[in-house]
Amino acid sequence: MHIKRANVNGDKKLTYDLEICNKLEALVDEIKAKVVHAYLPMGKEIDITPLLEKLLAKNITVVSPKTLKNRQLQNLVLNTLNEIEQGVFGTKHPSNTVEHTGNYDLIIVPGLAFDEYNYRLGYGAGYYDNFLVNHPNALKVGIFYHFQKVHKVPTEPHDVKLDKIFYLEEK
Repeated sequence: MHIKRANVNGDKKLTYDLEICNKLEALVDEIKAKVVHAYLPMGKEIDITPLLEKLLAKNITVVSPKTLKNRQLQNLVLNTLNEIEQGVFGTKHPSNTVEHTGNYDLIIVPGLAFDEYNYRLGYGAGYYDNFLVNHPNALKVGIFYHFQKVHKVPTEPHDVKLDKIFYLEEK
């Protein structure tokens, strides 16, 4: 999946990513989300920075994870996309230290593969499963490219099922 994702054409990727951002923005508006947890894209993940800019402009609280040791995430308030630093494993996170410890209305989840049962295959360390299990009331949405959809990903008892998955059919 890494290789397929790395080979997505630049213009095609831009168009696809913007369409996913539009779907997510419509969902944010629909559920009247006030607090959104969203990753900062690394590598060839879906670039949701246009969505994050819109959410910040609407005064919606955006929280992004900082990867820590022992499969833990520190969830930092994102004030601007101009204050980002590099983290471990190629991740990015807000450069401030303002931690959000409350609830979330929406959690946007990346991954390597997603199945028709709304399970995801992550990067193997269990960071998101450890995080998601503690937020049962948040709407959990996985986003991905069409080629990342599989019939069934391998699951373990600790894996958290997502509420929705968003992708666009190949055109």
